[in-house]
Amino acid sequence: MNLPNKLTIFRIILVPIMVIIPFLGIPGEFLGIPITYWLIEFVFILASLTDKLDGYLARKNNEVTTFGKFLDPLADKILVLAAMIMLVEMAKLPAWIPIIVLAREFLVSGYRLIAVEKGGKVIAASNWGKLKTVTQMIAIILAFIDLHSFAECFGGNLQGVAFFLNLAVTIMMIIQTIATIFSGIDYMKGAKDLIKD
Repeated sequence: MNLPNKLTIFRIILVPIMVIIPFLGIPGEFLGIPITYWLIEFVFILASLTDKLDGYLARKNNEVTTFGKFLDPLADKILVLAAMIMLVEMAKLPAWIPIIVLAREFLVSGYRLIAVEKGGKVIAASNWGKLKTVTQMIAIILAFIDLHSFAECFGGNLQGVAFFLNLAVTIMMIIQTIATIFSGIDYMKGAKDLIKD
């Protein structure tokens, strides 16, 4: 097994570690934020970096494999959805946001399966897809250290750093949701011939 695939598997292994951290009851704070949140943040960022690194190494060293093509996007989905579900459980994120993300992933995965079966060409990620990925990662990273719930900044109760952090999370989450919807629409446009068939 090559290094890029090992990094992908490592990313998947990091997900249950990230999920378990809140149950450990780790005491203490840093900058007014619980150590637990910082540890979750660290694991999520580390996992996100392996996503960039495994793709880069696979292309650079010509080590792109069928196993990697299958597992890499799956690992990304597991990481992002696990993080979003954790944020819902922490009451930092409304459930409708990960539901939209999950629905889009099911649609895109279904399209890809049919396209492969029919021998069709799988369309590359659009600009909407790239925007979705970037804003999704930023939103999740910021949300884990934000002590307030989604859009709480609009209630007028937050001030200073807390206000701007919550505002940044809210804006990034809204942008990633819009980009998720439009990138899904792009895929469905590409799938219209397959759907007609």
